[in-house]
Amino acid sequence: MLLLICGGVVAVYLLLCLTVLKIPKCKSTAKLHGKTVIVTGANTGIGKATALDLARRGARVILACRNESKAQSAVADIQRETGNKEVLYMHLDLESLQSVRAFAESFLKKESRLDILINNAGLLMGGKTKDGFGMIFGVNHLGHFLLTVLLLDRLKECGPSRVVTVSSLAHLWGKVDFNCINTHRDLGLGNSDFALLRMYSHSKLCNILFTHELAKRLKGTNVTCYSLHPGAIKTDINNNSTLLWRLIMTPTMLLFFTDVDSGAQTSIHCAVQEGLDPLSGCYFSSCAVGKVPAKARDDATAKKLWEVSERLCGLA
Repeated sequence: MLLLICGGVVAVYLLLCLTVLKIPKCKSTAKLHGKTVIVTGANTGIGKATALDLARRGARVILACRNESKAQSAVADIQRETGNKEVLYMHLDLESLQSVRAFAESFLKKESRLDILINNAGLLMGGKTKDGFGMIFGVNHLGHFLLTVLLLDRLKECGPSRVVTVSSLAHLWGKVDFNCINTHRDLGLGNSDFALLRMYSHSKLCNILFTHELAKRLKGTNVTCYSLHPGAIKTDINNNSTLLWRLIMTPTMLLFFTDVDSGAQTSIHCAVQEGLDPLSGCYFSSCAVGKVPAKARDDATAKKLWEVSERLCGLA
């Protein structure tokens, strides 16, 4: 009987791996010679796998990262695996709006093109940014918001071009509390694992609302934008969590989460797949358009989030 139960559990697990947990590959064979791409957080995980694929397609790929030693190691790995020497590191610390501005200024001086911007970096940890915002709010939303706005003119000049922002299925549990943002410069309160997970969910909802509003503002231009859920992926996003949280998540990730190459597929799809222009502003999952709840496509909330973000970033 025990053997039958164990066999049934294994069978169900294998079925899940072959169906629900399986992420399709991007089908596009598009080449990117002569194109320039920025990928934030590209020194590890999904970002590195995305950068590797785009470099293999011939793009000039800029790894926008905080940790120079890890980024330079990733550059060497990607150059070696693809034979593409047009892969380089530029310093970007999304915890600092000054760093975001310095990155944008340096990039615009040194690089003549920007064809694809992939807002990939994200974290799940407490604390404050250098500007006094909640860490999750500052890195996952505000830093990428400012980066995108500062680079929009270059994207327009080089169109057709795309902005791809990595969100998460966690947006389903998110909300945007403007009172909390205005009062505490954060998406929520608390430092427990549960509180941080809630704030992470809030930030992922912000990513989708940002893309929704960005698409409206880009109408009539040759720039399109997309948000996405990469899947349940084995990354190091939990490295800064508490020991208890890591003890819970590590076996879960080993059993039910898939690899970073699979996790990069929807990012790659949104970056290169032909025929996506009419779908600007949409949310993707498993290389296809996904459904989002009403709160993730609410025009008034998206517009207000944009305006609040502009003010907090000193753009208003």
